[in-house]
Amino acid sequence: MAVTETAPEETTADSIDVAAASALGGGGGVRRSGAAAGALAGSTAGERLAYEGALKRQAARESAARTYARALPIVPVRARGLTIEGADGRRYLDCLSGAGTLALGHNHPVVLEAIRKVLDSGAPLHALDLATPVTDAFTTELFRTLPPGLADRARVQFCGPAGTDAVEAAVKLVRTATGRNGMLAFTGAYRATTAGAFEASDDAFDMRVARLPFPQDYRCPFGVGGTRGAELAARWTESVLDDPESGVPLPAGMILEPVQGEGGVIPAPDEWMRRMRQITAARSIPLVADEVQTGVGRTGAFWAVEHSGVTPDVMVLSKAIGGSLPLAVVVYRDDLDVWEPGAHAGTFRGNQLAMAAGTATLAYVRENHLAERAATLGSRLLTQLSELARQFSVIGEVRGRGLMIGVEMVGGGEGETGSERGGDFQGAGELGGVGGPWAGLEGAGDAVRDKAPEHARAPRPAAPELAAAVQQECLRRGLIVGLGGRHASVVRLLPPLTISDEQAAAVLDRLTDAVETVARRHARGEKQHPR
Repeated sequence: MAVTETAPEETTADSIDVAAASALGGGGGVRRSGAAAGALAGSTAGERLAYEGALKRQAARESAARTYARALPIVPVRARGLTIEGADGRRYLDCLSGAGTLALGHNHPVVLEAIRKVLDSGAPLHALDLATPVTDAFTTELFRTLPPGLADRARVQFCGPAGTDAVEAAVKLVRTATGRNGMLAFTGAYRATTAGAFEASDDAFDMRVARLPFPQDYRCPFGVGGTRGAELAARWTESVLDDPESGVPLPAGMILEPVQGEGGVIPAPDEWMRRMRQITAARSIPLVADEVQTGVGRTGAFWAVEHSGVTPDVMVLSKAIGGSLPLAVVVYRDDLDVWEPGAHAGTFRGNQLAMAAGTATLAYVRENHLAERAATLGSRLLTQLSELARQFSVIGEVRGRGLMIGVEMVGGGEGETGSERGGDFQGAGELGGVGGPWAGLEGAGDAVRDKAPEHARAPRPAAPELAAAVQQECLRRGLIVGLGGRHASVVRLLPPLTISDEQAAAVLDRLTDAVETVARRHARGEKQHPR
């Protein structure tokens, strides 16, 4: 069944929310009323007391390690699709989606139906790694979606319920299979699921992790960007592996994200991905693709590695595969399956509700072609956001793939207009990157880059305070966005794949209004008040 521009299960509730928010916004034209959003919805005194009390108790009881709750002081009580309703009665459009976990948004009917079916059947909710009909259905659907070169000879390892544990399992697997200790990773990789997992391993003292340059345009580690920068990154990798004096012995594996999410929404160029596959295959180094956040249609392909045609040896999967519930697995080539029984286990690896919700999610995304929908809508949003980048000098670059989008906020250049900071060199770069110092120069050759004006050659300083201010202005307008990047200077959009055109327009309106407010304060030299 082909999906329409608006997912039928969510049309009524969320369309009403968008329309109601617009009506509440008052005057100021269509864009202004859209930007006013659910944050202006009324609340009773009782609701506000409950809201404030919950926040105070959380601050008093919970760990200082909490993150999202600090920037997003809301108390969700109901949710459906793109929309969250707080205890204070306000409604928000959620473009955080549980950090990418909610491929179908909150409480999608097919997910709820799958969960209820298991609950009503009397089936066990916890089964360790015993075979059950629910587990069998999940693995069948998962294998149906895998890249063909891997699906034909794959094994699946159920881990603990978080992506971190799946990464650790993948690292242990390739170390066991190869008899080698070191790993290759990349700068900007999500440290909670790479370096953190490595350091937590039992014999971390014997574990070497070499970090290699990850190609990107705006902050290219070689200062050139584009295809040339990606080529230099690939050559650096080859040199490290082939130079006997590099200090990096032949590793057990290479782990990479096809799109760095928490690292700032940086898509890996397809040709660079193919080079990494060639480099690792030629040296018998297992290639591990971390698809924890990029998987299940998020980037415009069911798995992000499919953009480049690369077939990894190992895939690490979590977040969306559980349909909003905790689930993580490692999928790998059968010849790597050298585990001893119990070599990597996890008490909650048999989470039956998560597998049921995951099966329903995987099937719905596949049958309704939501990956293709994400590619189309994501491309449109990137084009529209590129106009925003040209209007406001506080935006350094807009980039992303599918419905995984980042807007990098930068400082400096007060008083400049968008046209003054990039001139003719501002245009659509590779993979949807817009506004970077090399945007629009792809294929033009090094001679053209050498003649680029100095202000188009150097990226601006990261501005985490502006990104935080945009996040707070979005929240005031009823829009929830995330932050990421090396300096937390990237505003991140991860809407559910079921977002409609109407909802996407409302998101864009609210984000535009928030950026404009922050940019004007910045131009006047006023202090931002993100909290």
